Amino acid sequence: MTMSDTKDWTWVLERACDECGFDSAAVDLPDVGAAIRANARAWQVVLAGPDPSRRRDPEVWSVTEYAAHVRDVHTVFAERLALMLEVDEPQFANWDQDAGAVEGRYDLATPQQVAPALAANAEDVAAGYDDVDPASYDRIGHRSNGSTFTVESLARYHLHDVVHHLWDVRRELTVAAYDARATAYRAARPEPAERVLAALADFAQRVGTGARILEIGSGSGQDALDLEERGVTVRRTDVTPGFVDLLRADGHAADLLDPLLDDLDDPTAPGEPYDGVWANACLLHVARADLPTVLRRLARVTRPGGLLRLAVKEGDGEGWSTHGSIEAPRMFTYWRSPDLEAALVASGWRVADSTRTAGRRGETWLGILAVR
Repeated sequence: MTMSDTKDWTWVLERACDECGFDSAAVDLPDVGAAIRANARAWQVVLAGPDPSRRRDPEVWSVTEYAAHVRDVHTVFAERLALMLEVDEPQFANWDQDAGAVEGRYDLATPQQVAPALAANAEDVAAGYDDVDPASYDRIGHRSNGSTFTVESLARYHLHDVVHHLWDVRRELTVAAYDARATAYRAARPEPAERVLAALADFAQRVGTGARILEIGSGSGQDALDLEERGVTVRRTDVTPGFVDLLRADGHAADLLDPLLDDLDDPTAPGEPYDGVWANACLLHVARADLPTVLRRLARVTRPGGLLRLAVKEGDGEGWSTHGSIEAPRMFTYWRSPDLEAALVASGWRVADSTRTAGRRGETWLGILAVR
């Protein structure tokens, strides 16, 4: 989505954004420059990620197209800031962002071109905000649709625009963050928590020796090894190329697979349903609106009576995290048990067991065992 001058998004200056959660009231102008620089660093990560110029949906911009837009947003707001500081109550020229995308051929942009330009433009406007004298915070400028901004509200509006677009590509940024640090993530990952070991033992016992399991989000691969030691056959998959490469380097068969979009059928056993699905601490990266689709797709490839074991973090809404060995932000979706269980039931599963256990960082994990 874009935020054209012909579309009124000024309500984000009055309340938190319904989609990305940005709260302009929590932002002070002296902090805007640093926030824009941090946002620009995140764009460098996602532009270096897997296939940033591919559109997941024909009607939705690719990462590269979004980044090209953000690059140009910084230019426009730098110009408007300078004008407001130099001229009394200037009238901004209209910027039709949709037309700009067409004229600027965002569809032909490359990440190699966009990344450095975005970083440079972000630094220019961030430095501009840094240099604003507090006496100028209330200087006024007018947009072509009649909206009036102060320098301070312009800065907040600008910051929301680029924060929102990073939220638009949160899924791709999360994958890119893991991909860039896959080796470090695996090296730094601690031994499995007792709650995970207990869940692995219970799951393996329930599905039985010789069961064929689809693992979503294999990551470092330690859960699959545990299950195999208990007599279970595991199809390792991950949406992150770096993790798949590491698993293959270790001598394991592993598939690059997106549970939201890709064919979940096992190429080594075409048409045969799985006996179960293991999805530990991975579906928490799936957007709330997308999880029911993922759960339905998993149900379709699991035999009647087959099992699903998943674990997500308890909480509300979504949030960025940079804990551990991953420096770039990753998006997490938090769940409450009633809502998660309702989503499972609506997607073709029956909840057999639900637990709440404490994590290492004080978080609470929801563990669900469901039956197809």
